Amino acid sequence: MNEYIFGGIIGALLGFFLLYGLSLLTKNKNKKKKNESSIHIQNECNKSSVVDNGDVQSSDIDVIVVGAGVAGAALAYTLGKDGRRVRVIERDLEEPDRIVGELLQPGGYLKLVELGLADCVEKIDAQRVLGYALFKDGKDTKLAYPLEKFHSDVAGRSFHNGRFIQRMREKAASLPNVRLEQGTVTSLLEENGIVKGVLYKANGEEQTAYAPLTIVCDGCFSNLRRSLCSPKVDVPSCFVGLILENCQLPYPNHGHVVLGDPSPILFYPISSSEIRCLVDVPGQKVPSISNGEMANYLKTVVAPQIPHELYDSFLAAIEKGSIRTMPNRSMPAAPHPTPGALLMGDAFNMRHPLTGGGMTVALSDIVVLQNLIKPLRNLHDASALCKYLESFYTLRKPVASTINTLAGALYKVFCASSDQARKEMRQACFDYLSLGGVCSSGPVALLSGLNPRPLSLVCHFFAVAIYGVGRLLLPFPSPKRLWIGAKLISGASGIIFPIIKAEGVRQMFFPATVPAYYRVPPVN
Repeated sequence: MNEYIFGGIIGALLGFFLLYGLSLLTKNKNKKKKNESSIHIQNECNKSSVVDNGDVQSSDIDVIVVGAGVAGAALAYTLGKDGRRVRVIERDLEEPDRIVGELLQPGGYLKLVELGLADCVEKIDAQRVLGYALFKDGKDTKLAYPLEKFHSDVAGRSFHNGRFIQRMREKAASLPNVRLEQGTVTSLLEENGIVKGVLYKANGEEQTAYAPLTIVCDGCFSNLRRSLCSPKVDVPSCFVGLILENCQLPYPNHGHVVLGDPSPILFYPISSSEIRCLVDVPGQKVPSISNGEMANYLKTVVAPQIPHELYDSFLAAIEKGSIRTMPNRSMPAAPHPTPGALLMGDAFNMRHPLTGGGMTVALSDIVVLQNLIKPLRNLHDASALCKYLESFYTLRKPVASTINTLAGALYKVFCASSDQARKEMRQACFDYLSLGGVCSSGPVALLSGLNPRPLSLVCHFFAVAIYGVGRLLLPFPSPKRLWIGAKLISGASGIIFPIIKAEGVRQMFFPATVPAYYRVPPVN
């Protein structure tokens, strides 16, 4: 008799827990998609192994990743997939809302495939991007990505940045050996010149975490980069962001670049019903949004220059009032190799976002780092690991330096100028790209990350300059035209050579002559 009573009690308890679990599931299904992803990621955080005093022991972790943006989330998944125990500390695990990081070039998509993250651009209403359209003085030309040799799925992708990041965070958090936690890292913990971990704040309490390798990916506003590199941040301009609705681009599935005055205006789809507009404003100061100066600037200066198909929607977006700004930063990579730590993503290297190359560089860097770290059984010899990983800075150069240099050079060429030689260079660039054939496919292959060859970039850049000089001298040269042609060549050199110098001539063009290029994995 007692066993029946006992069985009945157990059955009742099981039924109660079953009903309670079902009710929770039903409740969760009714929540918004954004909240679902945030809660899922937060739940994954609870898997972390934290001891009573708030310190995470180094024996529990192989790698600490600071930041879970594009670089941090992709890196966490990549290292976790390779069997590393990874702890990610991110300031805010809610879905980000940014106006940049929305265009992934085809070269970046290929890296996403290589990392096993291609499905992260699915189910977020991402749009295929097949090339660019350039507009100047009432004329336009279409530039297609050279995708003939690739699988039909290979193309650029444009999307809401936050949706993409949440997908990657979810995928990283799905691995049992990757743990995400919301917290703000305030400093690196060093001992005898070796980074041992991080000090961070979570739930109002100061905590520490230790690991043999700490990788800092805390973005363009990084507060940790100063101890790991020599940052020389330049802010050449700001983006003013709008979202256009209920309109179609002149060339569907293409990014649109208007060579406006004073600087370029960008349009590209970020969903099936939304088009992002980014208006470049030179300098660090933009018209005030609060007192209406910005709206007036957009209506009177910018609106008359945009394609007529977008004009009404552009004005409607201004009236709606959802105008946002973002400083455009540029920073060459200048690392201080530090045992126990590494910089990646925008914390390490930035370029003007005109060409949308930032995510491609970050994902390419992760592929390089993955291939370097994969043979290592453990990461505890910090000094040997640091010396070995110096090769990372050289091996990343073909992709990174090509995209960085092109972004900086194109921005300067595309900006309007009162100087006659600069005007000629700008017009020559538009006309050169309009020629088609290798004159368009070559530069677009560089921009898209499909052909990361610095020498090819320099050749095309000076081909544009020579083309511009040829236009000036035909049919009959004159002293004035000769002078403008000489200034054009001089101006082109003044644009590209300082960027190349900042990237590092030897690493960029002769990487095989750098000793670190031949580093072999340390013996564990």
